[in-house]
Amino acid sequence: MLSAVGLTYEIAAGRVLAPFFGTSLLTWTTVIATVLAGFSLGSALGGLVAERPRTQALGNVRSALIATAVLMAASPTLLALIYSIGARGTGGMMLSVFLVFFPASVCVTLPSPLLAKLAIEARPGREGSSLGIVLAAGSIGAIVGAILAGFVTLPLIGSTATFAACGAVALLCLLFLRDGTPVKHRATVPAVAFVAFAGFAGPPVCQYESGLSCLHIVQRGPEVHLISDGTPQAAEQVDRWDAESGAVGLVLPYTRWLWARMDNDLGPDPSVLFIGGGGYTLPTRLLASRPQAHAVAVEIDPLVTEVVRAHMPHAAEMIAQTGYDATKHPRSANRRLGLVHADGRIYLNETDHRYDAAVMEAFSSGSVPAHLVTRETFARLREIVDGPVYVNLIDTSDGPLARGVNAILRELYPHVRIVHPANSARNRRNILFAASRDPLLPLDTLPAGYEPTQISDARPFTDDRSWVGHR
Repeated sequence: MLSAVGLTYEIAAGRVLAPFFGTSLLTWTTVIATVLAGFSLGSALGGLVAERPRTQALGNVRSALIATAVLMAASPTLLALIYSIGARGTGGMMLSVFLVFFPASVCVTLPSPLLAKLAIEARPGREGSSLGIVLAAGSIGAIVGAILAGFVTLPLIGSTATFAACGAVALLCLLFLRDGTPVKHRATVPAVAFVAFAGFAGPPVCQYESGLSCLHIVQRGPEVHLISDGTPQAAEQVDRWDAESGAVGLVLPYTRWLWARMDNDLGPDPSVLFIGGGGYTLPTRLLASRPQAHAVAVEIDPLVTEVVRAHMPHAAEMIAQTGYDATKHPRSANRRLGLVHADGRIYLNETDHRYDAAVMEAFSSGSVPAHLVTRETFARLREIVDGPVYVNLIDTSDGPLARGVNAILRELYPHVRIVHPANSARNRRNILFAASRDPLLPLDTLPAGYEPTQISDARPFTDDRSWVGHR
């Protein structure tokens, strides 16, 4: 049971970190290393506890379980507190992970040696098989915990309640620690109350949460913004309708550049593939301005589409009028926006459709998933897309992600144009690419604040040696 709690806690830790520090190879590496370090120290300390007199050892284990419950239930609040104090960047992320998740990882493993010792003593002469059963039970518990976190608790009840549930299960383990003597542990009742409060009254980390996304809807005057893992994902100006095109005005500057390029480069009836649905603002603009156009939007998380339907009226109307499940139904005159809820790379590998253009705008937190920025991914795009490919990244002006993608595009396409914001309040900014087999005509005007830029040479990312995330 404690092994299941430990693995559920570890996976939930990686998930709850995303709204504050994003999701990347670096964040997951830090979480896994920190939690495993806690497990190791907890096992070592638990071995010392197991050598103490039985009554004293059981008392120590009960204290560890109570501490586990309180620390796990408090994890989201502690993380938000440390972030609010000023923890930022890779160093701040590593410090936050250690301070929040290491203590509970130590406490949850501390009872294991004593429990193993009790199991061995219960079967004299069968020490080897008893130890094997204990180890196997721990592994099975870890498997169960991983499945519960990924498929059940995080998607259904969210991060805050998942941490509280971990604490509740740790407290339930107290019922199995009896040695025939009366147990007086004054901290148990307050711990139960705290865990219950954290689970039912604790503020949720996300307004909308699935196993893949932590979403918030923010209303800023007439604009509705979709925030994913703390990063602006899309925005719609709900009170402004472009009379000429019949489409909502685009709010975010990078979407205005992408649309300007698409409007300049594409014909009257293009078929466009969007890897990443986001707020569906670009597909909405495309289909509204070109009645003969067709789009397929590949969005890995169905929750994103549900939130857009509920809060972004113009995109929701386009989905309601022309949207269809592209995995089940063929394209028709009324079905012009194909919806695919799948990983973008899997769709690229399996689709047999051809497109006139593609927009690569898939994000996990503040970065593109590593498997979508490799030479193999863009080579497959080149096979199925006859026209230009547009790419949106978030990086520094000449950062490692931008350099790697630039190297791939220049290797595959003879014509590449790149722009970025001239000034940005943050170090990282949108880096926008347009790549094509044919020459790309310059735009008459650029969105305010955007200008052409150059990217240094670098090694292209591949499936074997790919992007590792922002440091």
